[in-house]
Amino acid sequence: MPFREINSKMVEARVVPGQRMFSQRGAMIAYTGQVAFTPNIQGGQGGVMSMIGRRVANEATPLMTVEGEGTVLFGHGGHHVEVVELDGDTLCVEADRLLAFDGSLEQGTLFLGSDGGVMGMVRGQVSGQGLFTTTLRGKGAVAVMAHGGIIQLPITPDRPVRVDPQAYVAHHGEVRNKLTTALGWREMVGRGSGEGFQLELSGDGAVFVQASEEKL
Repeated sequence: MPFREINSKMVEARVVPGQRMFSQRGAMIAYTGQVAFTPNIQGGQGGVMSMIGRRVANEATPLMTVEGEGTVLFGHGGHHVEVVELDGDTLCVEADRLLAFDGSLEQGTLFLGSDGGVMGMVRGQVSGQGLFTTTLRGKGAVAVMAHGGIIQLPITPDRPVRVDPQAYVAHHGEVRNKLTTALGWREMVGRGSGEGFQLELSGDGAVFVQASEEKL
């Protein structure tokens, strides 16, 4: 794993020759060794069509390619950071929550309507995250940002997890999602909070939630 958690808001990445990683622009705090940072037009692995899809979906966050030999400290905006290890599975996460990730991971875009039908689209509107989300697939590590701390909750076939859509950060594994109403329609009138809805995640995997309803 190239990332080591220094504290709750910073990670250290080891950069080795012949391998690369990607980070958000402006996320580098300090580094040692011979490390080069260059703007990445395509926004990660996945080819030109993946790049176009992300831009159309407004999920293309400006990235830097990090290469060379040395160590780099990453952090951004004082946000809490969590390192997620992938072993061939897929992580679904909002593009602006990506601090840094392995260059070996393939980046793409997922339409929420296909991950929960029409209610998946409603979820995007309620959470303020839009109708699309970014995916990272393969073997490697990802550093994800969140407000107010982050916790991982396991999802098993016999134990689905329900979360506030605005506290949702990311999920991975074979997970399905659907949006359900927690209150009756009349009780929801005049309520501005997303607590009128619950995001139910079922299957086999894990979901990451933050201790805040604030967007990045």
